[in-house]
Amino acid sequence: MALAKRRFDTLILGAGGAGLRAALQLSNADARVAVVSKVFPTRSHTVAAQGGVNAALANVVPDNWHWHMFDTVKGSDYLGDQDAIEFMCREAPRIVYELEHFGVPFSRLDSGHIYQRAFGGQSQNFGGAQAARTCAAADRTGHAILHSLYQQNIRSRTHFFDEFFALDLITDDEGAVLGALVLEIETGEPLLIEAKTTLIASGGCGQLFRTTTNAHINTGDGMAMVLRAGVPLEDMEFFQFHPTGIAGKGMLITEGARGEGGYLINKDGERFMERYAPNAKDLASRDVVSRAIATEVREGRGCGPDGDHVMLRLDHLGSDIVAKRLPGIRDTCKTFLHIDPVDSPIPVFPTAHYVMGGIPTDRHGRVVMPARHGPEEMVPGLDAAGECACVSVHGGNRLGGNSLLDILVFGRAAGEDIISYLKENSNHRPINQSSVDKAMTRLERWDQKGDGESVKQVRDDLKKVMEDHCGVFRVEDVMAEGVEELVKIRERMADVRLTDTSRVFNTARIEALELENLVDIGMATMKSALVRQESRGAHSRMDYTERDDKNWLKHTLYFLEDDRIDFKPVRTKPLSVDSFPPKARVY
Repeated sequence: MALAKRRFDTLILGAGGAGLRAALQLSNADARVAVVSKVFPTRSHTVAAQGGVNAALANVVPDNWHWHMFDTVKGSDYLGDQDAIEFMCREAPRIVYELEHFGVPFSRLDSGHIYQRAFGGQSQNFGGAQAARTCAAADRTGHAILHSLYQQNIRSRTHFFDEFFALDLITDDEGAVLGALVLEIETGEPLLIEAKTTLIASGGCGQLFRTTTNAHINTGDGMAMVLRAGVPLEDMEFFQFHPTGIAGKGMLITEGARGEGGYLINKDGERFMERYAPNAKDLASRDVVSRAIATEVREGRGCGPDGDHVMLRLDHLGSDIVAKRLPGIRDTCKTFLHIDPVDSPIPVFPTAHYVMGGIPTDRHGRVVMPARHGPEEMVPGLDAAGECACVSVHGGNRLGGNSLLDILVFGRAAGEDIISYLKENSNHRPINQSSVDKAMTRLERWDQKGDGESVKQVRDDLKKVMEDHCGVFRVEDVMAEGVEELVKIRERMADVRLTDTSRVFNTARIEALELENLVDIGMATMKSALVRQESRGAHSRMDYTERDDKNWLKHTLYFLEDDRIDFKPVRTKPLSVDSFPPKARVY
């Protein structure tokens, strides 16, 4: 049977906040846009973002974008690219007002202005008093944003391919991206989508770990696709563990709970964050709070019969504040813990949450990689935005409230850049049949019958290896052993078989394809972590406890071919202001 084909100006892989914001920009410019999503768009993981989106609106306390920029650079542990950070922080107020006009129902102050809450790592006047910068729609901000963006795209007649799984990028001999091969989950039939430009906005890869805030769909599909296309991944060692996931389960308890006045205690009832961050206390940067919790538990001050978590107290806030500002958190606690946070503390422990690394891009969303003429040459026809991309505005550690901002600012910027690209490149490049055949071969491999290992067993082993060897605290010999285990898992993949090789809505085949992606992403993460011999941001080494700016103020690049590691410099020069030089990071 002949392979079905469709043609569009732009193909967007992923229908979360970044993909939908870019699609809206393009559709409003009369481009023909296809958005491919493996779930219905409003089930994309942006829907799970709770706390809010950062912007220096100064609705509650004085604020400006320059203070926001300083906090983001400091939060990144000085690994963030300062030109991109300045661009993001300058754009933030416009992005939020745009959302308001799209219909996002932000919570309001009595004055009618958008409500802004305190969040970790945010300050006034370059490290001074606590800022209130995070624009919130109760504790369901991502949900509100995603639904509004989807409705706007329907209005703009964006073309959606719902429940289609992206398999591989199609490239020509010069490395230009020509579109992608996708799989219709309902029928099991492949479809070739040709496009003049392709934007990857496929989200994160939290399913690498056993305990995670991430949905089951977060399997790093877009990141693995670019690896197979020969493009490296940047800074994959920096994986953020959110301080407050429900202990043993992983569901997210938003940082907004601490922003509203909640605080952490150990088994002695001590507010232990006062020892680790005397000024910011419970609103220190996420990596600082996560390490503090892990240290409390490791040193025997954990709560519960096994001493394996700490407690988050909200009971002093009163039922009115919890009901108005944190209704989702209250529902989550009642559903999964059978407690009401108005009366009882919440058991929490760090849980895998967000990858700071990803597909290397510039601030316009263009994918860049080392080539003949420098460390950052454009890959023709390929853009990326959102959690799958690494601009890098988050560096070694992301501040809460900057992820929604990242996807919106750079989703919009990528859309603008693609509009310019389409004006100069009005024709489709000829399709490369050998690239299509290679993608089809990878899909057809899962039609092999016979006995073999199950997808579930290999996936469970992968998650255990990542959690045991590449967690909150890391050490050389443990990570080296982890790399050896990942090599074995990679070899085992050849023997994995499906018991069901039917076509129609075969979720087992999708899970097998996702596992292939996760194995590659796992190796990128472990190898990058092993090579970085310092502690910076979320990458905390017990054998190299200090940050080393002399040797390691640089980005790592992982190539799938031969598991090769390369490096590129950090862009320390902002667009219009003085650089923030590295200094001790104290909260």
